Amino acid sequence: MALKRIISGGQTGADRAALDAAMASSIPHGGWVPQGRMAEDGSIPGHYQLQELSSAKYRDRTEKNILESDGTVIFSYEELTGGSALTEALAIRHDKPCLWLNMAEITAPKALLALRNWIAEHGIAIMNVAGPRKSSEPHIYQTVYKILCTLCREEK
Repeated sequence: MALKRIISGGQTGADRAALDAAMASSIPHGGWVPQGRMAEDGSIPGHYQLQELSSAKYRDRTEKNILESDGTVIFSYEELTGGSALTEALAIRHDKPCLWLNMAEITAPKALLALRNWIAEHGIAIMNVAGPRKSSEPHIYQTVYKILCTLCREEK
């Protein structure tokens, strides 16, 4: 099994889907969150095994997760904006593998295949998962959860 751990910043949407898929598949999960465990829906629930930074800035959380992973996958249904665009820029700045899966342009089976190939090509053991929050893209959670549950089942 190449994939050993899934991390994210704990925000609603893509981040939480990744953590929930890892937990449902018994894959270790983690990541860094802003001080106060802040997210758009309030405090990130304690059942997520996330570490709190001394900084309340989302940017600091994003950068820490990029640095502590072997690579970052970003899921979205639209062009990258806000935190997702920052994630891509920081991954590039730190010369870390980054895969953007635009689900408006690719089917779930093709996204899964691209993700599998990327993990193998870059030797990803700790994968950071990012993407828009639920309020920006309401369907992103379900898409990311299904793709990652399938991936995690295959990785076991």
